[in-house]
Amino acid sequence: MARAPFLVLLLVLQFGPKSSPAQDSSSAAGSVAQSGTPAEQSAQNPPQQVADAEAAIVRSDWKTAQAKLDVWLVANPGDARALFDAGYVADSENRLDDAEGFYRRAIAANPKSFEAHLSLGLLLAREDKPDEARPELQTATTLDPGEGGPALKARAWRALAQIDKPKPGGDSDPTAASNDLIEALKISPETEDDTLLAASLAEDAGQYDAAEDAYRRVLAKDPKSQPATAALAHLLIARSKYPEAETLLRAALAQFPGDPTLTAQLATVLAAQDKAEALPLLQQLHDAHPDDPSIARMLAEVRADAGDYAGSDKLYSVLLAAHPDDPELLVAHGQNLIHQLRYVEAYGAFDRATQIDPANADAWGGLAFAASKTERPQATLHALAMRSQIVPENASTYWLWAISYDKLRQKQQAIAYYKRFLDAAQGKFPNEQWQAQQRLELLSK
Repeated sequence: MARAPFLVLLLVLQFGPKSSPAQDSSSAAGSVAQSGTPAEQSAQNPPQQVADAEAAIVRSDWKTAQAKLDVWLVANPGDARALFDAGYVADSENRLDDAEGFYRRAIAANPKSFEAHLSLGLLLAREDKPDEARPELQTATTLDPGEGGPALKARAWRALAQIDKPKPGGDSDPTAASNDLIEALKISPETEDDTLLAASLAEDAGQYDAAEDAYRRVLAKDPKSQPATAALAHLLIARSKYPEAETLLRAALAQFPGDPTLTAQLATVLAAQDKAEALPLLQQLHDAHPDDPSIARMLAEVRADAGDYAGSDKLYSVLLAAHPDDPELLVAHGQNLIHQLRYVEAYGAFDRATQIDPANADAWGGLAFAASKTERPQATLHALAMRSQIVPENASTYWLWAISYDKLRQKQQAIAYYKRFLDAAQGKFPNEQWQAQQRLELLSK
């Protein structure tokens, strides 16, 4: 079974408010307002009620600020500055729907408000709505940040870089994210997070040496950087540099004992090297985090590798109850059932997996084997034909082709595949090779 580190640290920018509107001069109406409107007067010389609310924001006194802004906005619903302030207060209190509504109203009142577009984009990104966040952030990069200066505009570019970064199973082109990051670096100094993101993008682009060098540069400056350690370990694991990754992770866990990401990575490394320490380490991690599906998957996989198919399948059954249409879980479940000689149930699991993911070669291979064990030669041949469209044949599949044609009394096809099996087996399947030779003798008469 293929092994993969399921707990990989995601280098995600922390979206959200970092300073108050009053502190960073981020009043929504500060850039453009229509002449003679309350918004213009508020931007130039905010009324006492709004000024008092912003003073409360500086003190993180959200209730006072909200109360003053609510009263003001009843009489002045188009005041862009007050609307932005109200959005910021709601954002800080995690009232995200209210915050989004206030930010949108602030933008409607002042379409050129850098702060409102930026804050709305960051909020939407934080809610995992990249398609909605991207246009807001892109608009922010075209507007005047006012007294907030280049640092705030760079924040918009960095947020775009995180949104445009390739995601697992999605677009693998890191060009857009790289361009976003370059724009941020044009107007602000490079940070550790920038280096980590650049390294991650290099990794996505297959520039593994450059990525590794970047991670190591971060660690040279900050040996206790947990994100850099986890990212470098992930890269080393992907490149099968297990001893090096093990040394790195053991040293890191001495600094961050019990860290779930680093512990899971160490367990992955130990399992890849067939070290017995992996199983108790993962069991301990699972006991500490029983509801973490990534840890449960890893433990289930290691248990299967150790031959505890029943114990492994208990974990997979729990995972499948929560995710019944996950083809990888169905395949792993089916493989455990095969090892327990429960072929009929395995057939059902593999059949379900092929329906969900017709491009899953492991699912078709498992279905072919289960079909053969349940005396369904036609189903075996169909599964093998589907698998052959995805991955090359091997000795095991040649054997299944041969015995299926043999059961169907299709003599010439059976002879051809027995011969292919013998050519590919190379002494690795002595029992099947003996049977193939016997059948060839009989079929050739």
